[in-house]
Amino acid sequence: MGNVHMAWSFLVHLSRYNRTLLLASIVFATVIALLLLTPWLAPHDPSSMTLSGRFSGPSAEHWLGLDHLGRDVFSRLLYGGQFSVSITAITLVISAVVGTLLGVISARVGGAVDEFLMRLVDLMISFPDVLVALFLVAILGPGYGTLILALTLTGWTPFARMTRGLALEINSKDYIRAAEILGCSRTFIIVYHVIPNVLRPLATIAFLRFGHKLITVGSLSFLGLGVQPPDTDWAAMLAEALPYLDRAPALVLIPGLAIFITALSVTLIGQGLEAHMDAKMKWRHDDK
Repeated sequence: MGNVHMAWSFLVHLSRYNRTLLLASIVFATVIALLLLTPWLAPHDPSSMTLSGRFSGPSAEHWLGLDHLGRDVFSRLLYGGQFSVSITAITLVISAVVGTLLGVISARVGGAVDEFLMRLVDLMISFPDVLVALFLVAILGPGYGTLILALTLTGWTPFARMTRGLALEINSKDYIRAAEILGCSRTFIIVYHVIPNVLRPLATIAFLRFGHKLITVGSLSFLGLGVQPPDTDWAAMLAEALPYLDRAPALVLIPGLAIFITALSVTLIGQGLEAHMDAKMKWRHDDK
């Protein structure tokens, strides 16, 4: 909770200079709060069907109505959001950790190790997420774990490339040379000097990548490569409702808007952080 409070305080501080960032932070925080409170907010079992009420509109009992199988849309939206956002978040965290470690190692070790890792990055970037997911589904079958594995295999590369560039810059600093002269081990320098100095730029790219990953998760789930029934996510809801677009367009619009609003808000946060970092670096340069 302390880390969440610190992150929120940091965003509020930045938002004093960027109203778009403030609005995006509020929207994204609201989405996360709703999803965390889903067990208490969802009025119905998302899998419970009332066939006699199929396609019913919003009411006091069913706030967003019922879908083509008589299931409560609001409850499914909340539980589906948990799957969509959690898959994205888990994938992003694993990708960031793996990419950061490999990027730092590449920069610090150099030589053949650096060349191998960078060529591996180039190779993985050449494979689209969807293609990797299709390959893994053919071997492992569709599901939650397959989706996370597929997105992680292609998701660590931007973090590795950025971390390597930042680490190379940090390696040229005087305090790194001083640590080497004092006999500090390579592991010590990486853990205590390099990684702490690359975390803030990585937070920016993580926010920017979150929106991209959420849409990618949605695309794969829409193709049936994500969570499997009776579980659902936003893109699966959209795919199920698409055949009934003429009869009940809201069933397509609601999950589509959920994906759009969440992806847009988190991307705007990332852009706000990026603009703040650019302004800070420009200020330092002008100050010199």
